[in-house]
Amino acid sequence: MNMPELKLGIVAVSRDCFPMSLSEGRRKAVVEEFSKKNVIYECPVVVESEVDMKKALADLKEASCNALVVYLGNFGPETPETLLAKYFDGPVMIVAAAEETGDNLIQGRGDAYCGMLNASYNLKLRNIKAYIPEYPVGDAKDVAEMMEEFIPIARAIIGLNNLKIISFGPRPQDFLACNAPIKQLYNLGVEIEENSELDLFEAFNKHAKDKRIPEVVKSMEEELGAGNKKPEILHKLAQYELTLLDWVEGHKGSREYVAIAGKCWPAFQTQFGFVPCYVNSRLTAMGIPVSCEVDIYGALSEFIGTVVSEDTVTLLDINNTVPKDMYESEIKGSYNYKLNDTFMGFHCGNTAAGKLSFCSMKYQLIMARNLPEEVTQGTLEGDIVPGDITFFRLQSTADAKLRGYIAHGEVLPVATRSFGGIGIFAIPEMARFYRHVLVEGNYPHHGAVAFGHFGKALYEVFKYVGVEVEEIGFNQPKSMLYKTENPFN
Repeated sequence: MNMPELKLGIVAVSRDCFPMSLSEGRRKAVVEEFSKKNVIYECPVVVESEVDMKKALADLKEASCNALVVYLGNFGPETPETLLAKYFDGPVMIVAAAEETGDNLIQGRGDAYCGMLNASYNLKLRNIKAYIPEYPVGDAKDVAEMMEEFIPIARAIIGLNNLKIISFGPRPQDFLACNAPIKQLYNLGVEIEENSELDLFEAFNKHAKDKRIPEVVKSMEEELGAGNKKPEILHKLAQYELTLLDWVEGHKGSREYVAIAGKCWPAFQTQFGFVPCYVNSRLTAMGIPVSCEVDIYGALSEFIGTVVSEDTVTLLDINNTVPKDMYESEIKGSYNYKLNDTFMGFHCGNTAAGKLSFCSMKYQLIMARNLPEEVTQGTLEGDIVPGDITFFRLQSTADAKLRGYIAHGEVLPVATRSFGGIGIFAIPEMARFYRHVLVEGNYPHHGAVAFGHFGKALYEVFKYVGVEVEEIGFNQPKSMLYKTENPFN
C-alpha cells in the first residue's frame, strides 16, 4: 500500500528532414524489447511538430500515462520534443537511438546522437526537468535497459509529487538536528500537516473501544511469535496503530501517499503508557514510513527509499563505534574492512520484524533509565539482517539548502551484543565519509536505510528534484579527495 502505480508511455519524435518511418520502426523495436519484462503504452503519434505534440499529450492523457519516455528515433525536432517534457504531467526520460548496422548508413542514419545534444540544450534553455541516462544513446535492447532503470526513479518522482507528511508535536528538546525547514518540502512538491501531540492523544483515546483491536492484536501475536515479551501491552499498541491508520485516511486530503513524523518522547511514554516503536515498524512495513523524534526529512527519505526499493526501509542513528577487541576477534580477516569502515546503526526499536534476524518486543532500556519500566514497553529489538544496504538522506539543512548523501555498504553477519534495533554496518572509507560529508555537511544523526544497493536510482532522484550535484555526498574512494580533506593527512 501507499505506493505509486506506474503507467509508462513512450513517444517517438522525428525531424521532418528525416524519414518518419525510421523513428516509428525504432520505437516499435524498443517497445518489443521492453515488453519482454515490463508493460508500456506505445503512443501511435510520431511527433514532428507542435500540433503533433498536442495530439501525443492528449493520447497519453487518455491512456492514463503518468511517466513518459521521449524517444529520439532520429535527430528529433527541438521545440516539440522539449515541450512534450514541459507539458506532460509526470516524470520524463529522454533517450536516443543508435545506428544499427554499417550496411544502412544512407537512409538508415538517424543522427540522434547529435539530436540529443540539441534536446539537452533546449531543456536547459526552458528550465525543464528530465532524466537523461549516463549514456543516453543505444539500440533497442540498450534503450529498454535504460527504461528499466528509469522505473524506480519515475515512481519516486510521482510519489513525491503526491506526498503528504503528517507530523505530531515539535521535535524533542535538544534535537535541533531534526530541524525541518518547510520551504524545501514545498519546492519538492510535498505537503506537510503539522499537528499537536494533544490532537493525537485525543484521537487515541477515542479508539479505546475500537472493535478492530482484537484483530490487530492477533496480527501482532502472529508476527512476534516467541518474541512477544510484553503481551499485556498489545491492546494499547493495537489501539495506537488503528489511530494512526485512521488519521492517515482522514487527513491525506488531496494527496495519494503519506509518511509520518512521529513523537516518541519525552512525554509520550507517561501519557500514552507505552512507546510507539513497534507500531512505527509495522506501519513502515505496510509502506507508510514513520520516523522517530518528529524527523520530517527522515520520513521523507524513508518514503523515497520505500518507493525506489519497493521494500521496507528503516531509519537509524549513525550511532556508535565497533570496539577494537570486537573488530579484531570477529571482523578483521573475515571481511575486507578497516576498523573505521565499521560502525553500529541503532534505533530504539522501529525496524520492522522482517528486517531483523530475530526480534523481541519489550521495554526500552534508555528510556527505562529515567522512567518506570512499565511505560517504556513497545520497542522491537534485535540484530538487523545482514546483507547489502544503502545509507542515505535527503535534507534541507540549517541554511535551507537541499542536500543529500548516499553510500553503499552492508550489514555484517556479526552479533552486536547490544540492545535495540541494531546492526554492525560497514561502508568503504566510512571514516572519511563521516568526517567530510556527514560532519562537514551538518547532517543530523538519523540516516535512512534501504536493504540493497539503490545508489544509482537515488542519485538520479536527488538530481531530478533539484539537488545540485556538488551537494550530493557519497563515500569517495581513497584516491579521490573531498574538497575539505587535508591532502597531507
